[in-house]
Amino acid sequence: MKLTTREKSALFMEGVVTVILLLMINLALLVMISQAIESNPGLRDGIFIIKRSVVFGPNHFQLWSWENVFISFLGLADILVVWWRLIRRYRQMQLHHIIDELHYIASGHFDHRVPFRVTGDVQRVVDSVNALVDSVIHSMDEERAIEKSKDELITNVSHDIRTPLTSIIGYLGLIEDKQYHSQADLLKYTHTAFLKSKQMKSLVEDLFEYTKVRQTDTPLSLTNIDLAAMLEQLAASFELEAQKKGMTIGASSTPSVLMMEADPEKLVRIFNNLVANALKYGDGGKQINLIAKQINDNELEVRVTNDGPKIPKESLSMIFERFYRVEESRSKETGGTGLGLAIAQSIVALHGGYIYVESDDDLTSFVIHLPVKHDQPLAIPQRLKTTN
Repeated sequence: MKLTTREKSALFMEGVVTVILLLMINLALLVMISQAIESNPGLRDGIFIIKRSVVFGPNHFQLWSWENVFISFLGLADILVVWWRLIRRYRQMQLHHIIDELHYIASGHFDHRVPFRVTGDVQRVVDSVNALVDSVIHSMDEERAIEKSKDELITNVSHDIRTPLTSIIGYLGLIEDKQYHSQADLLKYTHTAFLKSKQMKSLVEDLFEYTKVRQTDTPLSLTNIDLAAMLEQLAASFELEAQKKGMTIGASSTPSVLMMEADPEKLVRIFNNLVANALKYGDGGKQINLIAKQINDNELEVRVTNDGPKIPKESLSMIFERFYRVEESRSKETGGTGLGLAIAQSIVALHGGYIYVESDDDLTSFVIHLPVKHDQPLAIPQRLKTTN
């Protein structure tokens, strides 16, 4: 820490005043003790005996005066007192500098930190102040991100609800005003309004599920399940739908039994969303596979793969964001809400795992890592922290 010229002058004057006061005190003590010795013959004789008996060095140097010892002792004591006073004043100046830095930060300069280093416990104060400011700034950034996220959520929900709602109102308005020419037109209008209503219902249900699983305290109905058997049942349930799309779906696991602790209802929702996405967007693909394997004693990996179109590289890092659609027009045709993958990611996180996607010209794979025991969550790899 650099002192100002004024502080250096104050520190110098502190030392000068302290030295003058100590010299005056020393002189007063010396006079008082001299007078006491001179007025007391017994004390004077005792000091003389000590002087004769105490010798130093090989030449047997004797103390020729008690004042030598006393002045030496006072000199050492004076040095310690001056040092203590200067150090004390210097630390006070350090605290004043720290307080000034705090006032500067509190006035709105949140990118500023206490720039100097000191010694001892004061440095711990400086480190604590800088850490506190960092924590506050981080909290403020998180709060701004949450507010922005809420605004985006409201905007996206409003947009996605307004589109089908406008169609419903429009077609029902035509019916209300009897602006149809035949029974076939009437049935066409009511059927369109019905489809748009189902689209709105799907959006509301997905939105409700998304907000529910996003809560970190969402309760899980944990039970021991065989993940391999669950995946086989899921593949069987989607078999007819896959055939209609000209695709096959299968499940495999290594080993054949994979026991884990999970909420089966929410886990099924994950794989339903991923398989449904593969069926919706896997145009031209021929197969969907659910592949599970044991990584270690507390980690399972599940891959939901399809050989459909490749996901663009620029979309891989955003694909789990809510309302994000790789291809907007295709999503509208298939009725997607853009919340399915965000819901899947949140459910995986509730189970203590993580999910990511890999895609190339041959295969697109959604890779899920889940802990065997819910109370032993997995650590997200560093390479995925920027995208999860």
